[in-house]
Amino acid sequence: MESPRGQDPKQNSSAQFVGFEIHDQKYLFRIERIQEILTPGSVTRIPDVPAYVVGVSNLRGTIIPIVDLRLLFGLPSRSADANTRTIVVNLGDRTVGCMVDAVLQVIRIPLTQLHRAPDTVATEGHRSIEGFARSGDDLFILLDANSLIDPASLAAAHRAGVPGVPPPDMVP
Repeated sequence: MESPRGQDPKQNSSAQFVGFEIHDQKYLFRIERIQEILTPGSVTRIPDVPAYVVGVSNLRGTIIPIVDLRLLFGLPSRSADANTRTIVVNLGDRTVGCMVDAVLQVIRIPLTQLHRAPDTVATEGHRSIEGFARSGDDLFILLDANSLIDPASLAAAHRAGVPGVPPPDMVP
């Protein structure tokens, strides 16, 4: 199919995302990373893990860690309600459940509305922010699920989100 003369073919391209909300802020994960979206189920708490790892859950015979993104980002805890969801993110050999306040929708965003994170945002501890996306009047933060859920990056992402806690490169 030919694009109209003089029109950039990227203008017709788009990507799909799952939009969700945490503490009145809108976020996105790329849809190809999402295995499924669940209502929160039974979570077994485990000792000696950071507070943002609320425990593990049995997902059809596979034990997966459950990370509360609110706590990971240094936001106040809140009780699960009818809107709370667990987004099961599949990252190759790792599967992690991410608790969010609400799942908004599957959304298709034109590539022209995706913007890379500025260098001041994509620093140590914030590498999980891939960029920003505009859809209508809403501005979404596009999270890089692979970077965010990487066990080595979780602590850095948490420290970056908690006021008064220095980023990892400033810890003595």
